[in-house]
Amino acid sequence: MDVWRRLHEVEGPGATVIDLYELIAAPRGLEPHELPVAERLELARAAMELVWPGYTIVAGSERTGDPLEIVDCDPEWPNAFARWQVAIRQSLGDRAMRIDHIGSTSVPGLPAKPTVDILICVSDLSDEPSYAPGLEAIELQLRSRDDLHRYFRPVPARPRDVHVHVCALGSDWQNDHLLFRDFLRAHPDARDAYARVKRDAAVRWRDDRIAYTDAKSALIGDTMRAASAWSASSEGIKAQRDR
Repeated sequence: MDVWRRLHEVEGPGATVIDLYELIAAPRGLEPHELPVAERLELARAAMELVWPGYTIVAGSERTGDPLEIVDCDPEWPNAFARWQVAIRQSLGDRAMRIDHIGSTSVPGLPAKPTVDILICVSDLSDEPSYAPGLEAIELQLRSRDDLHRYFRPVPARPRDVHVHVCALGSDWQNDHLLFRDFLRAHPDARDAYARVKRDAAVRWRDDRIAYTDAKSALIGDTMRAASAWSASSEGIKAQRDR
């Protein structure tokens, strides 16, 4: 772990959880994905404390038996978002300053996990009592918090059909996720390249959602650099204005 910490100090986000797995697995003659699941989970949680400052898991928020599966784009996903948007608005009112559909299910034609990602922007992220009880009232459970956002998912009795992310209005977290979505919507080649990486990652890391996310990080970084340049173009400015 100490070697990986030093690697992270040098490379920042370029040092992934998968790199950590490799450092632990190689001396045993194993591939990273061959480490026991429980060991990978423990390593990943330790790494998240460096990757996401302030990262903590909420006790009692565990779920089991949720397979990681990538499916073809479903035209029903925008409707699922719309239903959740109504429920969130009814529960939070004006405390939800924006409610946006983000993630792969928000990009037409992009394969995804059948889980709708929703971004809620609030005025004060640290004021959890202003929004957490309202989300809990519609059977969403706080899973983790960090300095940039809060992550909610359905309680164990419900299907894992939605993930809700709460961040501060106008934050980099908000802007980056909306820009990534808008860029993929406007660039089918980038969307298709992302789809290929997602499918490959889901095969290798079917039992490890954190590693699945990290397996996409290099392409996401390249895409975000292209998206940042695009955001200054007339097309990008229009897309952002029309959100």
